[in-house]
Amino acid sequence: PAQLVESGGGSVHAGGSLRLSCAASRSTYNTDLMGWFRRAPGKDREGVAAIRPAYGSPFYSDFVKGRFTIAIDNTKNTLYLQMNGLKPEDTAMYYCAAGSGDSDILSAAMYTVWGQGTQVTVSS
Repeated sequence: PAQLVESGGGSVHAGGSLRLSCAASRSTYNTDLMGWFRRAPGKDREGVAAIRPAYGSPFYSDFVKGRFTIAIDNTKNTLYLQMNGLKPEDTAMYYCAAGSGDSDILSAAMYTVWGQGTQVTVSS
């Protein structure tokens, strides 16, 4: 079955770093798009970063450009999100997702398979 399992969340101070991982089942990994989303308490879910596994071309939301890096390891069917320079406003539950499409690839509507999420908490 399609499956995504996130790990790597935790609590850090502002300016710190975390690396999130998303292990995908083989069937899930053979998708057009993989991405990271987040949802903070009281806020809507928002796209953070996305990548096309076949091409490796990354896309980022403006609020993480220069701080976060999305990457894939095709030998391990694993997606990563390296987060540097974390800020308190980055505090959220982070989700890995898989999908397809050519339009707004940072829109949750493009994704059909979701992980359970991993919590990231950044204190000031």
